[in-house]
Amino acid sequence: PMLQDVGVRYVIVGHSERRQFFGETNETVNLRLKAAQNHGLIPILCVGETKQQRDAGETEAWISQQLAQGLAGIDLQKLIIAYEPIWAIGTGDTCETKEANRIIGLIRSQLIYQDVPIQYGGSVKPENIDEIMAQPEIDGVLVGGASLDPASFARIVNYH
Repeated sequence: PMLQDVGVRYVIVGHSERRQFFGETNETVNLRLKAAQNHGLIPILCVGETKQQRDAGETEAWISQQLAQGLAGIDLQKLIIAYEPIWAIGTGDTCETKEANRIIGLIRSQLIYQDVPIQYGGSVKPENIDEIMAQPEIDGVLVGGASLDPASFARIVNYH
């Protein structure tokens, strides 16, 4: 209730840094998703692969596992998913927009409820927002470092 008291509606769950530094597993993420929904919050589930997984051709299998284990028992109508290619976070590398669109399409194809909003989050910046948002499978973005600069963030928010 405290979060809602100050106007919070959404919470990020399963972010790569929580998984990496705090050892959160897909099962832990599932429990956090359930807790958020049980308290009236809309969780934003982050899924994505490391550079090693990507280079080994394991992207699809890894994301499928994150979805299967993370979404067990979750109300998909009260959820947002964010694809965050871990190798693109804070590195300045951006996943090619067509590849991000393909992966997000893969995520969507694995969901029973097709209207789950799916965002892209990986080095989103003013220079690439228009191209990202032009992709048919991408519903929005999860902004990281660019949110710290008011002008950059304003450009992203007002991408039209």
